[in-house]
Amino acid sequence: MPKFTHAFVPKGRHDQHFLADKRVMHRIIEYADLKKTDTILEIGAGDGGLTRELSKYAGHVVAVESDNILAEILKEEFESTNVDIIHTDALKLEFPAFNKVVSNLPYSISSEITFKLLSYDFEFAILMYQKEFADRMVAKTGIKDYSRLTVNVGYMADCEILETVPKGAFRPPPEVKSAIIRLVPRPPIYPALNEKLFRQIVDLAFTMRRKKMKNCLRRICTDIDALPSNLLDKRPEQLEIKDFVDLSNIIDTLK
Repeated sequence: MPKFTHAFVPKGRHDQHFLADKRVMHRIIEYADLKKTDTILEIGAGDGGLTRELSKYAGHVVAVESDNILAEILKEEFESTNVDIIHTDALKLEFPAFNKVVSNLPYSISSEITFKLLSYDFEFAILMYQKEFADRMVAKTGIKDYSRLTVNVGYMADCEILETVPKGAFRPPPEVKSAIIRLVPRPPIYPALNEKLFRQIVDLAFTMRRKKMKNCLRRICTDIDALPSNLLDKRPEQLEIKDFVDLSNIIDTLK
């Protein structure tokens, strides 16, 4: 089985765009502050470019790859090393123990994999996303990018954009710019009494984001007058995470 070379770039391997710029890879390694005591989870190992760099600095790397051909090549290359290649769909995998995540994520599963990761306990993640998606993760209240993604991620974690990555850093180049995010999980600053209800309210609100909150909430609350009027007269993108939690907690006590 052939190993990857810089000249070998498989075409059409799902939606993966392999990071080829060594300078970007090295900055990712710096952001991750890797130590020999670290076990790194990498989702979407692709052609193994980032995997090789991770293996130099971390004690153990668990690299997940769903593509049959890529996984087989990587398994042969990393046999008897500190890298374990797991050939499966990351969304279906119960992740083994890890303390950091470093990944150039397949962009089509960005949302699902982010929330799956946040159900695990780890120090932090350095993740590559589509720039537009990253902008929504870190958006401030009151702007167009502020969304259900912003609120749901911000409820569970702190995140920041570390840098924007140009299309030319990848092979094949994607149609969009990318961004590197640092994601740090933490307990909610303002805990919801009923997290399922909290998420239901957030999802409903941003589905009706042009409406005021009083119109959004009539679908799930029969006693609108019991809710804070200053929040009811705002649109979803004008509410802070704490505001959504407050509404959720009040509605929960009314049931």
